[in-house]
Amino acid sequence: MGTNEADVGRKERASQAAADHSPLTSGDGIEPVADGVWLLKGQGRSFVVEIDEGLVVVDAGPGGSVTAGMIEHLRGVSARPVVALCYSHGHGGYNVGVPMWLDDAAKRGHPRPRVIAHANVPARYARYRRTAGLQNRINELQFRRAAGGMRSMMQLTDPGETYTERLVIGDGARRVHLLWAPSETDDVTAVWVPWARVLYGSASIISGIPNIGTPFRTMRDTLRWATTLERLMDLRPVTVVREFGDVIVGDEDVQRVLGHTAGALRWLHAEVVRLMNEGRGERELLAEIVYPPEWFDVPWMSPNYGDPSYIVRDIYRSENGWWDRNPTSLHPASPAAAGAEVAAAIADKAALISHAETLAARGEHQLALHVIDVLATAPGDAPEIVQARQLKAAWLRERAEQVRSYVSRSIYLGCADRIEEGTAAEFGLR
Repeated sequence: MGTNEADVGRKERASQAAADHSPLTSGDGIEPVADGVWLLKGQGRSFVVEIDEGLVVVDAGPGGSVTAGMIEHLRGVSARPVVALCYSHGHGGYNVGVPMWLDDAAKRGHPRPRVIAHANVPARYARYRRTAGLQNRINELQFRRAAGGMRSMMQLTDPGETYTERLVIGDGARRVHLLWAPSETDDVTAVWVPWARVLYGSASIISGIPNIGTPFRTMRDTLRWATTLERLMDLRPVTVVREFGDVIVGDEDVQRVLGHTAGALRWLHAEVVRLMNEGRGERELLAEIVYPPEWFDVPWMSPNYGDPSYIVRDIYRSENGWWDRNPTSLHPASPAAAGAEVAAAIADKAALISHAETLAARGEHQLALHVIDVLATAPGDAPEIVQARQLKAAWLRERAEQVRSYVSRSIYLGCADRIEEGTAAEFGLR
């Protein structure tokens, strides 16, 4: 396929991309932040700055009707050419719409925009292409989509140029600075608008607790994220646009939110390491750690997407490794073989099920899940095994009501769906 054909194919795929990746989409419309600076809603908050040469757009959106709406809303406030399309970070979906923006520039007779990202984005995209099947299954479960429902997120357009630490766009008095801000990913770009003292925090600043330690992703460096927030504080912005959540306005509020978040991450790292030094394993640590309200009971640390226990696990893994300290797990049998033998060893399966139901009846759904897994993870369709799976699915739905994290709720509900559909084996659920 030639270059032009490839471009057309990418444009067609982008125009067909799913319009709603809730909770990733932030609605539609455009809002002024300062003179020549706008918040553009799409997948997360995109960001637009008018420099002397034209417009700089950060994140092209997920394609389809969302990106089409973003272009329309921007053109409602400015007809100037887009001189640069910048990637906030390399996660899927945020820049599926790049071909649509390039096509729009061509139709308007504007020069082709520069397509810019941090130098780590191409390596991330290469990894996503290698693991496309895995990425699709992860996204389907995390965002509760049917099979194939998230493939549009993996339509990737490589940037035309990259930078490592800082890149200044524009030669006049109005220019913007792209800043490497490693945090949720190692390729995050924050955008500093010095003349307006406006900072676009990108994926480093959201409305809840930092998204560290997610169950599906590679490890994220807790202390590095704290350092990034401290570096951004040093710019002394008076307005911060977050990837998700309300804009932070005022020097005092900016310093409080960013400084507090960095401090909470540093406290958490120190506490996990302290408990590890005292000999705690991962599960013991999770059961014992107490999250001080002065650090965690504030709006910007709300566990609305991630969860503090996720961060604990990421810190633990970064210092310890994968072994759970049970020697049985060092060289395990297959889940199916182990499940079959454990189930065969239970003479009175009805009594085990009854005990699990008693736990659930008194609200101990997590303990009930631990007990029922003895049977629910076994292969086959014996009546007690089928009943155990049905109970597990029901109790996963109960657990989903007991947690605040969107990711946790999605996993509980998505796994329950798959158990009931009989498609859960790929997740080791039976």
